Amino acid sequence: MAAQRRSLMQSHQSWTDDLPLCQLCGVGSAPNCTYGPDGKGTQSHPNEDGHFCFSTECCFLYGVFNGYDGSRVASFVSQCLTAELLLGQLSAGHTDADVRRILSQAFDVVEKSYFETIDDALAEKANLQTQLPEGVYLSAQTQKMAERLKALEQEVSGGATAIVALILNNKLYIANVGTNRALLCKTTADGQNQVIQIGRAHTTDNEDELTRLAQLGLDPVRLRQTGLISGQSSTRRIGDYKVKFNYTDIDVLSAAKHKPIISEPEIHGGQSLEGVTGFLLLMSEGLIKALESAHGPEQVNQEIVAMVAAELALQCSLEAAAQSVVERVKRLHHDVYVSGRQRAPHCARHEDMTLLIRVINYPLADGSLTPTQGGRIYPVSVPYSNHQSTSKTSVMLSLVMPAQGTLTNGSNTASTLEGDTPTAGQSPTATLQSTNTHTQSSSSSSGDGSLFRQRGSQAAQPDETGRVPPYVDFSQFYRLWGMDHSDGQGLSGEMGPQ
Repeated sequence: MAAQRRSLMQSHQSWTDDLPLCQLCGVGSAPNCTYGPDGKGTQSHPNEDGHFCFSTECCFLYGVFNGYDGSRVASFVSQCLTAELLLGQLSAGHTDADVRRILSQAFDVVEKSYFETIDDALAEKANLQTQLPEGVYLSAQTQKMAERLKALEQEVSGGATAIVALILNNKLYIANVGTNRALLCKTTADGQNQVIQIGRAHTTDNEDELTRLAQLGLDPVRLRQTGLISGQSSTRRIGDYKVKFNYTDIDVLSAAKHKPIISEPEIHGGQSLEGVTGFLLLMSEGLIKALESAHGPEQVNQEIVAMVAAELALQCSLEAAAQSVVERVKRLHHDVYVSGRQRAPHCARHEDMTLLIRVINYPLADGSLTPTQGGRIYPVSVPYSNHQSTSKTSVMLSLVMPAQGTLTNGSNTASTLEGDTPTAGQSPTATLQSTNTHTQSSSSSSGDGSLFRQRGSQAAQPDETGRVPPYVDFSQFYRLWGMDHSDGQGLSGEMGPQ
């Protein structure tokens, strides 16, 4: 059995290749990148993320996996977890408790199966370690043993975190292990967005995780100060034999009574999707961290949802929408780095990024509707220069025009799938959504005058082509633009439309 699983890991083909893919979702991805002093990026290792999106007669199954120290574990989990869930284990007659039990058992079986595949390599590695003398390897034989030992270490190292979504009987279940994220965006009857984060990342910043680890005899204060455990922030992960079998050799974990780093998923659901319009997002840690590095962690969920809504209104396919969002985050991250601004030091590199979008009764670009009063989002490109920096950054703005008199675009967050749905807050009646870190959503600008000055009290209405009557006073813009780009020829204050 172990040999069969090992063969499965090494094969470039998978039995899951024959499963029907879900046509209601799209996936976007980008590899890791490290920037040099000139702003050019290079990929430091092969992409280690994984994903799946399948549909069967009774259910839909989606997953995003964040691998580290290699892609072996993420690849193995994505294949074997599917086998543990889509070969008759689930049926329409199962209760919520049944589904949660089946999901939990599937993760347990998959990790045990993975360790079976590396049993022989671990045994050989232990045997070689007993034979190698300490100190410098002098003989050719010991040098060869050392090289073999290094190859075995690469073979058995690594792990993965996972976020899995299951839709069964029109109910949503989320199973999370680690630091990926699931967001459910609902569009209310009045056209507002409600953003619900389902669960929390399993890190030492999670009070529930600290409590669990403290009950095992570990010091929560020290854990929080340490942050990373064996190079990773996750307190739950799949694979990673070092923290599973050799945790007593890791100083911060050595006092644990039992295995502290576990693969048990935190499961939420089922949440009824009856009457729901919106979309579900599954995101790898790399995508989340890239946006947090660029803009800070406070509004990441709302920013991602706004980007997805905008791209769904523009793109003709879910795959294109998901990829466009990932590219926007990648571009934001890079632009902050080259800007040299306050958050630039946080953006020297990013990990692999994966985004899965699953729409729920949500109209695509042909319908031209977004979760903001049925309005359409029109891209507006203008040159922008921050007076606090000498670098010039091109910013893409999205002008959201309402289908009716005013525009509202509320959002809220919650930490769990169960319980009451949060009430969305109100936003300004005119909003400019920008990819620039410091852009404010407001109908007026700072300074002497108002850059965006509406004529009269009525909101401008688009014509059949989506255009609106001009109502923007650009005199302040041209004055600042001329001052910033003056070549000493007296251009300041005299620039204008040509």
